[in-house]
Amino acid sequence: MNIKDSTFENEGREFPGATYSEVVLAPAYEHAKQTLLEPMLAVHKAHLIMLKEQGLLEENGASQIVAGISALDKEALLNSTYDGQFEDLFFLVESKIMNVAGEIGGSLHLARSRNDMGVAIYRMVLRDKILLATRALLSFQETLLRVIENYKETIVLGHTHTQQAQPMTFSHYLLGMYDVVDRDLKRLKAAYDTCNVSPLGAAALTTTGFPIDRKTVAELLGFPKIIKSAYDSIGGADYLGEIATAIQLTFINLGRFSQDLLLWSSQEFSAIRVADPYVQKSSIMPQKRNPVSLEHIRALSSSGIGNAQTVLQMLHNTPYGDINDTEDDLQPYLWKGLHLIDQVFRLAKVVVGTLEVNEALLKRRAQESFATITELADTLFRKANIPFRTSHSIASQVVKIALARGLNATHVTSVLVDEAAKTVVGFPLNLSDEIIRTAMDPEHFVKIRSLPGGPAPEEMQRAIVEREACLHHHVSLLHTEVNRLKVCMEKLDQLTSQWGKTDEDTSGL
Repeated sequence: MNIKDSTFENEGREFPGATYSEVVLAPAYEHAKQTLLEPMLAVHKAHLIMLKEQGLLEENGASQIVAGISALDKEALLNSTYDGQFEDLFFLVESKIMNVAGEIGGSLHLARSRNDMGVAIYRMVLRDKILLATRALLSFQETLLRVIENYKETIVLGHTHTQQAQPMTFSHYLLGMYDVVDRDLKRLKAAYDTCNVSPLGAAALTTTGFPIDRKTVAELLGFPKIIKSAYDSIGGADYLGEIATAIQLTFINLGRFSQDLLLWSSQEFSAIRVADPYVQKSSIMPQKRNPVSLEHIRALSSSGIGNAQTVLQMLHNTPYGDINDTEDDLQPYLWKGLHLIDQVFRLAKVVVGTLEVNEALLKRRAQESFATITELADTLFRKANIPFRTSHSIASQVVKIALARGLNATHVTSVLVDEAAKTVVGFPLNLSDEIIRTAMDPEHFVKIRSLPGGPAPEEMQRAIVEREACLHHHVSLLHTEVNRLKVCMEKLDQLTSQWGKTDEDTSGL
């Protein structure tokens, strides 16, 4: 037996081949029945309403189709497995509708294609998952603001290039992260707006010769607008890339944050302590408190980046047209990425919300550190009336002398400053010890940096109030959008259920 005949013997001579079914069709069916069934039925209802309103279907035929849709056993569909009798879930559902509605049930597909229908369903699924991810980010921000409020006067050392840089507060660091998440939300919102437009009415790629109303279908399904070009409706894939890019950046940012927290929770830093519910013990080393929750946040963030990158790779060098590359095989990676945002940010919320900060240790480190030396240079400029670059050189010399003698920042006095000044400019500055002590005080350093965006407690409080107002607005917008889509789906059910009533049902009205 030749290879062709032996292959047909194992695979079968009719569609679908056994391996094709195993590798492609069965997995796609599993994803479809779990994720795409409800939006598919919503699209059916919206299209049906429009066909009737446009006079393309009579009321009796529409009622028969509604009866077919209503008779669908969703539970049975969800529990079903792919058997190859139908190519995919769409044809199976269509068959079951026609079993009840009769031949007229086939007219539900009038003036449309699986192309525009499929893209619409994917867009509906994605917008729901983007809203889920958005909710998680907003909830994380709510927790961040509460933690920021608690630590707005907690002195810590800020680092640049991983080296001690300047004193700040723990809240100053967290507020920066808050604003990063705010931009993540902005990118997700932009991706949502790009996604939330209707391709329906594009049909295969050229619209249809029937007088359908694309805007009506869009409105019924909660799409504010239609995609203007029918070809772009079925060929455009950049909306998927925009979502993937937003996912990637969100996880990149969270990964950097979690890495900082992991480092600060080590014994060497001892800056923060992860709460007991989120640490695990070693099986052999009794002293270990492993902050594995942060490690999982970091690892899952990398996984989310990988899912998003897979989407971008699958889009790369694909034709500009309706292709499976953008559909069954690609979409689950986006779904998983958006679900991961929900999961990982919910975990990050509880871990960050229960952190303990070693305030006394961090303050002492800031006091002993030369991170305040910037303020000494500024003070020399103010009080000694010398150019800044000269004051900078004197301050630098102060650090060199102190380090050579094993001194820390608390040991800097006016005598030491004068010694440094003589080395640089040849004469002492004769500033009081009080001026020098104030210049080297990290609390003073933070307090006078009260410009917008600075770490001073009063500026931090202003920033918190400002962001609370914005957060409240964003939460309100999210709730409004979720409710709007819910109302659209309820309206679909109400409109179609009216047509499903028999004469006996309506006789008493």
